[in-house]
Amino acid sequence: MNHESEKIKSFTDLNAWREGHCLVLEIYKITKKFPKEELFCLTSQIRRAVVSITSNIAEGFSRKSYKEKIQFYSIALGSLTEVQNQLLISRDLGYTTQVEFGKIAEKTVLESKIINGLIKKTRSIAENSHNS
Repeated sequence: MNHESEKIKSFTDLNAWREGHCLVLEIYKITKKFPKEELFCLTSQIRRAVVSITSNIAEGFSRKSYKEKIQFYSIALGSLTEVQNQLLISRDLGYTTQVEFGKIAEKTVLESKIINGLIKKTRSIAENSHNS
C-alpha cells in the first residue's frame, strides 16, 4: 500500500482515536465489575472521562484551524490523565486486580504518547503553513 492511499479521511483513521476507542471498551468492561454503590460516582466519572478522550479527538479532527485542533487534542490528553488518576483510585480501592490495572495503565501510556505525537505533528503543520 502506498503512502497516498493511507491518507487520513476520517477521525476514525487516526491512531489516537483507534487506541482511545480500545481504551473506552476496556474501561467499560472493567467498570462493570465495580461495586453498585460506585455507579454514580467512580464508575460514571471514569466512563465520562474515557469517552471524552475519543470525543475530543473526533471534534478536533473536524476543526478547520490548527489552533482549535491542538486545543481539542490537548483536552483529550487532559481527559486521559483523569482516567489514569481514576484507575489508580480504583486499584487502591481493590476494584481492579493488579493485572487488570497493569494492562490498562499500559494502554493509557501508549495513548498518551500517540496524542502527544498528534499534537506535535499538528503544531508542526501549523508552523509550516505560516512559514509558506
